[in-house]
Amino acid sequence: MMRLLSSVVLPALVLTLSVSALAENAAAPAAGNTDPLTGLLEQIGQYSDQESAQNKAREAQFRNDLAVQKRMLSEARAALKREQQLADSLKQRFDNNEQALTEREEELRLRVGNLGEMFGVVRQVANDLNTVLADSLTSVEIPQRKADLNKLAEAKELPNIAELEALWFSLLQEMTINGAVTSFDSVVIGADGRPQTRNVTRLGVFNAVDGDGYLAYDAELKQLQMLGRQPDASSMIPEWLNSDAAVAPLALDPSRGALLNLSLESPDLLERVQQGALVGYIIIGLGLIGLALAAWRLAVLGSIGRKVRQQLDNIDTAATNNPLGRVLASYRDLPQPLDVDVLEAKMDEAVLRELPALERGQTIIKLFAGIAPLLGLLGTVTGMIATFQAITNFGTGDPKLMASGISQALITTVLGLLAAIPLLLAHNWVASRSKALIQLLDEQSAGLIAQALENRANNANVANKTPKGN
Repeated sequence: MMRLLSSVVLPALVLTLSVSALAENAAAPAAGNTDPLTGLLEQIGQYSDQESAQNKAREAQFRNDLAVQKRMLSEARAALKREQQLADSLKQRFDNNEQALTEREEELRLRVGNLGEMFGVVRQVANDLNTVLADSLTSVEIPQRKADLNKLAEAKELPNIAELEALWFSLLQEMTINGAVTSFDSVVIGADGRPQTRNVTRLGVFNAVDGDGYLAYDAELKQLQMLGRQPDASSMIPEWLNSDAAVAPLALDPSRGALLNLSLESPDLLERVQQGALVGYIIIGLGLIGLALAAWRLAVLGSIGRKVRQQLDNIDTAATNNPLGRVLASYRDLPQPLDVDVLEAKMDEAVLRELPALERGQTIIKLFAGIAPLLGLLGTVTGMIATFQAITNFGTGDPKLMASGISQALITTVLGLLAAIPLLLAHNWVASRSKALIQLLDEQSAGLIAQALENRANNANVANKTPKGN
């Protein structure tokens, strides 16, 4: 491109310079009084010669440049040919490598054979054993295993003989210690959260115990910890640990601790009562007061009944320490004779005076029996209010947040029914004993009235039979 510009621009520049020179030479003869045409022709001839020489020089330069370009083109073509030959050689080598790789893969597949299936089995067994050991109680006694289970479970290549033997040994070891009862020293997290070194007895893969009771296994921490509350069956553990007999009784959790944890999460009677909160305590208080009142009234009525029976055995002597004796005393204190209506009214009055003492406390017992289920309903409503408030604040994601309100609602209902049922039975018992005594007083009162009427009739008959002359 630069050569093309030089070949075009240089002649134009030379022509411009020639024209300028001609103009100067034309002005010069005029000053020297020479022939301007002659000088102009000479100058034109000189410039024509110079331009021819320049053109020849440019042609020679062009020919030289053309040779150079041809030489460079020849060199580029040679380099292209060499690169093409190299590319063909590399492609041939790549094709040969592809073919060799295919042959080697086929040879590897034929040589591996069933080892590929064994590789899958090894990975599956290692993964299963690793999962079992993560929750196994034996990990406390033997935390490290001979086989690298994580590596075998995630391996991308065939395991070697040493790794297979280590896996076999770990499987055999786990199967052996699963059925063994062993004692060893281990760190146990106490009820206060502090770690302690204790002598622990492992019962296979089911439970771990020490002198204080059952221990729980935390799979995340890989440690044993004391239970917050021991079950009733833990009383057999000290005797079992100190027993020299071949067979000794011991409670075993076949679910590997799941039932123990569930039993501990189940509240006892006191915790159930505490879930009823204030309403539950009020219901229990009313029930106890009502039952105590019923017991007191039954004791009083029982004492009155014994005295009344003694009075029946000695009906001629009226004692004032029992209702029947007081009714008899009232009858005998009446002036004789009396009109039947007056006598009946007096006897009814004597019986009515005894009723308040015999029926005392029955209304309160009946009232408590009616209030108890109503308080249970009140506790149910307040518990459901607390439940809905928990749902409003925290949503329904965690059911444990709603358990407190629901427990209060149900426990208060149960407590109300448990208080009402025995109170109703006690009220019925007290009322029946009281009615029996009242009925006895009514019978004796009616008997006294009948006896008075009979005496009056006998006196009238005697008077009618007596002769008037006498």
